[in-house]
Amino acid sequence: MRSNRAKTRAGVSMAATLPMIAGALALGIPAAHADGPARNALTGTRPLWATAKADKGAAAHSARVNARVYLAGRDAAGLAAYAKAVSDPASPLYGKHLSAKQAQARFGATKAQVTAVKSWLKSAGLTVTGVTAHYVAVSGDVAAAEKAFGTQLHNYAKGKRTYRAPAKTASAPASLKGAVLTVSGLDNAPHKSDHDEQLPPPDAVFKNAGPFSSYFGSNTASSLPDAYGHKIPYAIQGYTGKQLRPAYGAGKYTGKHVRIAITDAYASPTIAFDAASYAKKHGDAAWKTGQLHQVLPADYTKTEECGASGWYGEETLDVEAVHAVAPNADVTYVGAASCYDDDLLDSLSKVVDNHLADIVSNSWGDVEGNQTPDLAAAYDQVFQFGAVQGIGFYFSSGDDGDQVAASGVKQVDTPANSAWVTAVGGTSLAVGKGDTYQWETGWGTRKANLSADGKSWDAFPGAFTSGAGGGTSKTVPQPYYQQGIVPKKLATANNKAGNRVVPDIAAIADPNTGFLVGQTQTFPDGTQRYSEYRIGGTSLAAPVIAAVQALAQEARGGKAIGFANPSIYQRYGKKGVFHDVTDNPTGSGLAVARTDFVNGLDASGGLATSVRSLGKDSSLHAVKGYDDVTGVGSPANGYVQSYQGH
Repeated sequence: MRSNRAKTRAGVSMAATLPMIAGALALGIPAAHADGPARNALTGTRPLWATAKADKGAAAHSARVNARVYLAGRDAAGLAAYAKAVSDPASPLYGKHLSAKQAQARFGATKAQVTAVKSWLKSAGLTVTGVTAHYVAVSGDVAAAEKAFGTQLHNYAKGKRTYRAPAKTASAPASLKGAVLTVSGLDNAPHKSDHDEQLPPPDAVFKNAGPFSSYFGSNTASSLPDAYGHKIPYAIQGYTGKQLRPAYGAGKYTGKHVRIAITDAYASPTIAFDAASYAKKHGDAAWKTGQLHQVLPADYTKTEECGASGWYGEETLDVEAVHAVAPNADVTYVGAASCYDDDLLDSLSKVVDNHLADIVSNSWGDVEGNQTPDLAAAYDQVFQFGAVQGIGFYFSSGDDGDQVAASGVKQVDTPANSAWVTAVGGTSLAVGKGDTYQWETGWGTRKANLSADGKSWDAFPGAFTSGAGGGTSKTVPQPYYQQGIVPKKLATANNKAGNRVVPDIAAIADPNTGFLVGQTQTFPDGTQRYSEYRIGGTSLAAPVIAAVQALAQEARGGKAIGFANPSIYQRYGKKGVFHDVTDNPTGSGLAVARTDFVNGLDASGGLATSVRSLGKDSSLHAVKGYDDVTGVGSPANGYVQSYQGH
């Protein structure tokens, strides 16, 4: 399971961002205008779908615009450079992190810059509705927005709908001297009205049917047909912390004195009860008073559009998985007001501005084609401020493999594509008797149903259903830490100069070898009760890796790892640090049998039996060495230990 944030930016962006050292966007390209003073172009503010062919004419001047003007700060290039230096083990500045106050004083916007930006926006007729350390929010009519940003706003056909967007790249006065990073909100694809809403109750109950294996291979489906020339086991009931900790080399470490933040949208009203119940039932350490915190917005919006109750399960999975692997880590859940980028960015900024944690797990995203450069710049700035302070962000890489089946286009996910975050891919994990690690394969599932006569599998191995997201970015250049490690064929798949490849590292994600989670759910009789089910997705892998990073941080004496990619790639190739995950670790085809309730609850609606083949991730392949399913691999026994004294 993985939550998608709202597709607020639906235009496919092919414009490459600048290398890490220079940030994500050019901060302004001076351009003289015959009809007025020089202005700086805000690159990436006109979406690619706003073409002449799709142009349906000028937007009504009275139409409302809500926008955010992101502030570049006093030294954007310096921010990126320092973020790189403090994260690179080869740099003399490695680990010399700044406090949130120091970072803002050195790189944040000055009072004079904020005042100048507000004055410019007000002079154009826009109303300032909010100011943070990162942006100035404004509202007004189209006429005022056009005056402020030096562009006309037109209506454009996009698919079967019409949206507003700039007819040319927006700009800001050169007199602001580069104070503006970018602006978002000039296009309104899609546009929804906001209003105060209450959070809905928990989702309808979901249960797994048996038979199960208690550990991988413990229960053979002897009455079902063979697959790959042999009998196969039933899917596990769901791993717990006592099986995951030894699989990823936890050893004696528990995440003590390490702070982990989790960001998602909305907030489960039963999280404290569910987390405590789950820990007690499965032998995890009991939650201590004050160990689980929540930072929530004053109001929630777009609950129906975003499927708010579906996010409850996401939060529950993240919180319980983190605690299962790092039972003594401090956990802060930061809920966004909606699944839209602006609100998710606000949640990330809360973590950074208040340094709520050193490790941030994020199990949400969207396809790269839906993110425009303006938003990429806003995200990267938050990630860079985090890196400067010793905060690392971990993002799930996606659950649809190469995305062709889901979106029709081969592409990676975002924000996992950012060069400033750790993208977490997925595996199928086999933990055997005695909680011993057996093997992993890249997560990629094909499903074939049992034939009517019960003697074979229909169209075996069946169609692709899900798998770890990965591949090569079309917009983000190759970061320095991937050079020499990521195969050239992958790096240059979309650009001869080389682009970012996703993911960086991986952990358990396959729902067929998934994690048992406990959550209060709504039953058919209307009652709400605690119940358990098996779940997976790279939204499981991300909190597991975040928890492993907490163990590693404890191992290095509590010193923050910060942005982890340079350290992760530095460890690549060292003996015993990573499991080198491949599609075929045993030399023969791998599969499990599943029996599911058709109605998701009980046998009254019938049962469906299928075979799920493992290690078949769309066009992506887990191979020896780095690959675009599992990155450098999953943490082995030596991974956490490798941080001792480093």
